[in-house]
Amino acid sequence: MLTRRQFCGCLPLAATFVASNAFAVGLDCAVFTPERQRALSPDEAIERLKQGNDRFLAGTSFNCDLLAQVHESAHGQAPFAAILGCIDSRVPPELVFDQRIGDVFCARIAGNFVDTDVLGSLEFATKVTGARAIVVLGHSSCGAVKGAIDDVKLGNITAMLANIRPAVDAVKTDGERTSKNSKFVQAVAEENVRRNIAQLTERSEVLAGLVKEGQLRIVGAMNDLETGKVTFMA
Repeated sequence: MLTRRQFCGCLPLAATFVASNAFAVGLDCAVFTPERQRALSPDEAIERLKQGNDRFLAGTSFNCDLLAQVHESAHGQAPFAAILGCIDSRVPPELVFDQRIGDVFCARIAGNFVDTDVLGSLEFATKVTGARAIVVLGHSSCGAVKGAIDDVKLGNITAMLANIRPAVDAVKTDGERTSKNSKFVQAVAEENVRRNIAQLTERSEVLAGLVKEGQLRIVGAMNDLETGKVTFMA
């Protein structure tokens, strides 16, 4: 049990902690401006996402006034990163990276693959609006990847899954080549991320130019549905 002297002695430390934490929250709750965006390097943009996932895993996500952010960003936006992710309801990029209104662009499509519309969206996010990083975000137990592995035929899903089939064909395994093989599913999901990273610069001179100039960094990452942890790929 604390004595009065001990309690009083703790007050300066507590006050310092509260003040520093308030500063950090205030900084992260502030809507990104073009000035803040330009001040961030591509590497710093990736690090910001990593720190956000750390907060998400620790249960210490920032609590911001989202309606205030709506008002602040109503007349302009300057997100620091763009994320190409899957539509899976368990992997909302803003939540797993602990980001808020005006922080990140999100392009979502089943299987997180690149097509012309996604390329155009990411060119807008980076060349036009100034985002400093692109993350291609895959995840474990991906339903689209499983469908591509099993060569599912159903309506427009058939054509959609064709975009993932090259990753399926590229992965070798000694086990069965079906969605029941969890290691195979994971390997294909990771290969799909790597291939779509390559697609971004192979199919877009705009993105390739930004990367060459050091204005943009493109990386891949995998989200673990069991833990929520995002692991960035080499």
